[in-house]
Amino acid sequence: MASTQVALSPRPNPPGPGASKPLPLKSKTLNVDNAKPAASVAASRASTPGLETELDAGAQMNEQVRNRYVIDKKIGQGTYADVFSAHVRSDPSKLVAIKRIRLQQEWENGITMDSIREIRFLSELKHPNVILLHDVFSTKDQKISLVLEHLPLGDLEEVWLKKDKKDPMIAYTQADIKSWILMLSRAVWFCHSHRILHRDIKSNNCLIAANGCLKLADFGLARPFAEPGRKMTHQVITRYYRPPELLYMAQHYGPKVDVWSVGMILAELTLRQFMCPGNTEMEQLNMYCEIFGTPTEETWPGVSKLQCYVAPDKPAAQRGHPKSWWESNFGLIGEDGRNLLRGMLTMDPKKRLSSEEVVKHPWFSSSPRPTKMEDLPTKGKADLKRFGDDLKRHAGELDSGRGDKVARKLFG
Repeated sequence: MASTQVALSPRPNPPGPGASKPLPLKSKTLNVDNAKPAASVAASRASTPGLETELDAGAQMNEQVRNRYVIDKKIGQGTYADVFSAHVRSDPSKLVAIKRIRLQQEWENGITMDSIREIRFLSELKHPNVILLHDVFSTKDQKISLVLEHLPLGDLEEVWLKKDKKDPMIAYTQADIKSWILMLSRAVWFCHSHRILHRDIKSNNCLIAANGCLKLADFGLARPFAEPGRKMTHQVITRYYRPPELLYMAQHYGPKVDVWSVGMILAELTLRQFMCPGNTEMEQLNMYCEIFGTPTEETWPGVSKLQCYVAPDKPAAQRGHPKSWWESNFGLIGEDGRNLLRGMLTMDPKKRLSSEEVVKHPWFSSSPRPTKMEDLPTKGKADLKRFGDDLKRHAGELDSGRGDKVARKLFG
């Protein structure tokens, strides 16, 4: 299979989530909209004058990028990618992670669509709460390597999930939850302000830096906002965090699918457990209807037109849990926090809060104020294995035994 040396250095992005212009998402090296089967590549190269010279120059550039880093050890291994801890050759104190993506023969240059998406969006998005992509290069055996920010303190799920009796329980407060959710919401608003949907926000994809800063990772299912009327796949977002419109197989949706996912993370941080861990899509929908009420045309105009919608046969099924249930289960985050949570977890996406409304919600400015990131609780030591496990997964994949893998046909 013919392949091309790859070297890509991300360019800086305008700061702040309120940018007035959509971000130009262009890449001379990788184009997510023009991926071709490998069989069509060799013929086009043979007929292009001067191409061999360009390839030689590209190979030299790739070698220079590759030589900037020294691999220390492998910290994650999977069918999709291997992950290594590494450091900058000129300064061993500067640590990085190298995600080496395995080749897939059916794709041009062996690069899968979700890998192209991840490289494309991370090379353009620069924000304190989005994982930083330093470089991209190919190895001698033509595997693509992503040089990523070193985030040694695991992910947000590690904060609340107690895996076994020996696993220490981390104590945290409402102020800590505010800080984590605010950092995540700023990252999401930044993506949306640049017209990008993440489409796989979950606790596993919220990684924690050495200074306590939360970073949104895994853009393998991301895509630009669709043009009005253009269909998109509903088979995105890991099931526990998937909004009801996608479970009803909506093919037209917008950035509020990400807001629902952030709301689920807020809920699980408060409950210290998954809020709706459905084993199937039908079970997931049933959990939503039990908690929030079964949607009807009165509560969600247009819902009956969605492909998988079934009207309730009992009026009692429409009510959902009363206010007292929310007060009992979400007392930790207070009235303002519950108001925010209900706004994010609104079944009708048109009534759901936007990412901008989330960031500007009064809960974050009320007492207690969000904890400074350097004072946030952690397990107190680096967890490189967890970091490696987070990076090695396919987009949309939960740890084995805890959930589904979304369909890999990324046709939307």
